Amino acid sequence: MNFALYRDLLRIVPVRRLLIVGMIARFPHSAAGVLLTLHVVQTLDRGYAEAGAVAALLTIGIAVGAPWRGRRVDSAGLRKALVPSVIAEAMIWSVAPQLSYEWLLLAALVGGLFTLPAFSVVRQSLGVMVTGEKRRTAFTLDAISTEMIFMVGPALGVVLATQVSTVLGLTLVGLATAGAGLFLMWFNPPTRSEQLGAVSPALTEAEDEAAAVAALVAAAPAHVTEASAELYPGGRTARSRQRLRERVAGNFVWLTLGVGVVLVVAAGAGLVLAGTEVGIVAALEETGREGQLGLVFAAWCAASVVGGLLYGALHRPVSPLVLLLLMGLFTIPMGFAESTLSLCLLSILPGLLCAPVLSAASERVADLVVEERRGEAMGWYGSALTSGVALGAPLAGITIDTAGPSPAFSTVGAVAVVICVLGLGAQQLRRRLWQRQLPS
Repeated sequence: MNFALYRDLLRIVPVRRLLIVGMIARFPHSAAGVLLTLHVVQTLDRGYAEAGAVAALLTIGIAVGAPWRGRRVDSAGLRKALVPSVIAEAMIWSVAPQLSYEWLLLAALVGGLFTLPAFSVVRQSLGVMVTGEKRRTAFTLDAISTEMIFMVGPALGVVLATQVSTVLGLTLVGLATAGAGLFLMWFNPPTRSEQLGAVSPALTEAEDEAAAVAALVAAAPAHVTEASAELYPGGRTARSRQRLRERVAGNFVWLTLGVGVVLVVAAGAGLVLAGTEVGIVAALEETGREGQLGLVFAAWCAASVVGGLLYGALHRPVSPLVLLLLMGLFTIPMGFAESTLSLCLLSILPGLLCAPVLSAASERVADLVVEERRGEAMGWYGSALTSGVALGAPLAGITIDTAGPSPAFSTVGAVAVVICVLGLGAQQLRRRLWQRQLPS
């Protein structure tokens, strides 16, 4: 391990500034979830199921909008791409708290679609500002900062909701996020290697292969279309369909098996994290110890920070599949905790792997996808993580309702293990097929 990497990285002023801006940009929305839930339950006097519906629509909006926002960064540049998000964040979250429940559902969906793409922008920029071991360290620092944000943000949201007002709290979330977006536009970190402040490293083997495939697909329509009249007797309609298929294939040329596996890992990580959070709440609430939630979450998140620091200092990357597999296995024993202390202690091992999983997955996407499509790929990565979170909470909730809190940890942990086993099997099959194609 080389902890001097952190010192060397933080000496780079643009990188340090980007990490700080990323924390500022993501902080308001870390409090939005609990504020939205308490707004529906307390201010609108609705049930938790209805609050869950609002949160689900917000999550769906974020999952659908992230790839679109990322692709817009690739095609139009950062500043132009952020303008709709800045306007929408300020307007929607200033108006949404004043709406009835039915209109709030629509506002949550639209707000999710136009959420400031801070996560994908920061990761995309880090991918071109640093290379090699520094890239791994940078992604790890970003993951650690995210953990710290989600340790403080929800607590601040509870304080605003209970001591001030959920209406004011949600309005502040929108205005603060819009302000962070304006700051990000002013800073304008590079998203391409030819921009000022970026490095121009030699292409890795994976990036070289991806670039070659992209070039082939881009060139293919000119040749294929000439023959389409003979291959498709339907004439102009058939040729149009062929062009559409070629265009779709070109848009997703970056989506290789390796990238697909990373997206599945991101979804699995989100599922485990959300399911574990719900399981912790249910386990303490069942025995009347909900006042000790902060202790368990502090131990869990602190372990993630430590794990991230250790991973960022490594000389070699670790497969995100392996890290998720270990996190899933270590989550299962949390169901055997009989006290708050034992739950804190059992949360340490899976917590140590939280930040490393997210860091390793981000690093892998940056390595596998050419930078011209990296914004879109990071958007899909964010969508996969968000989708996992959206699936993990209900999965744990159903398990808790039917069998109790303890099996919830086993369920989400086992799902992660199955995902990793299938992913490792797919990678092994790919290697065997590749070896068969090589000349003897």
